[in-house]
Amino acid sequence: MEVTINYNGQAVAVEVTLEVYEFLDLADHKTENLFHEQRRHWDGREFDEYIITTEGVGAYGETPEEYLCRMETLHELMAVLDTCTEAQRRRFLLYALDGLSLAEIGVLCGCSKVAVYQSVEAVRKKFINFFENRLNE
Repeated sequence: MEVTINYNGQAVAVEVTLEVYEFLDLADHKTENLFHEQRRHWDGREFDEYIITTEGVGAYGETPEEYLCRMETLHELMAVLDTCTEAQRRRFLLYALDGLSLAEIGVLCGCSKVAVYQSVEAVRKKFINFFENRLNE
């Protein structure tokens, strides 16, 4: 079955199986339905009880206790990171927060993938030791 798709702004005809065609057709219907729903409701919908009960929940507000716990945890994590070398800290944060692979971090830092792995593992072990010691206190 032949399907026309947009690829980089150009229409391309592609031969696909029946299952793929059905999936693409279903995706087109869902996209169209979402577009209609958005146009109907987001621009100027009526203020009724259904909307109030389903969407009337306000934005999440952190309680003072949650804020305090979050800040204490952040200070503990920063205390562990302060015991690391600058290279270890940078490599670990690129790995844990930015989600970069060891090879990508190696390219950024100008070192081997093994060096990045050793740095990340060293920081990970420091975190494990820190939290194990906290549990024993």
